[in-house]
Amino acid sequence: MIWKVEYLASVKKDVKKLDIQTRLRIKNFIENSLATSKDPRELGRALKGEKFGEFWRYRLGDYRIICKITDNKLAILVVKIGHRKDVYK
Repeated sequence: MIWKVEYLASVKKDVKKLDIQTRLRIKNFIENSLATSKDPRELGRALKGEKFGEFWRYRLGDYRIICKITDNKLAILVVKIGHRKDVYK
């Protein structure tokens, strides 16, 4: 099953600030693991709380990918990518 991956404009801006190796790791994970998995929820963890309850977190070393999954469209919206100390702010 192929999931369509979409990015917020702010995510593209955040990713440009990362070094090339980190960018490639993140891109590789999203394209080869998330987009091709049967259920992307198996790879991540649900966030908790009122503010983050509908989002999923994926961990890549010190970096986190925050996504919203829409089952009826088979779409994954990448909301934020960043270092673990900054991504939840």
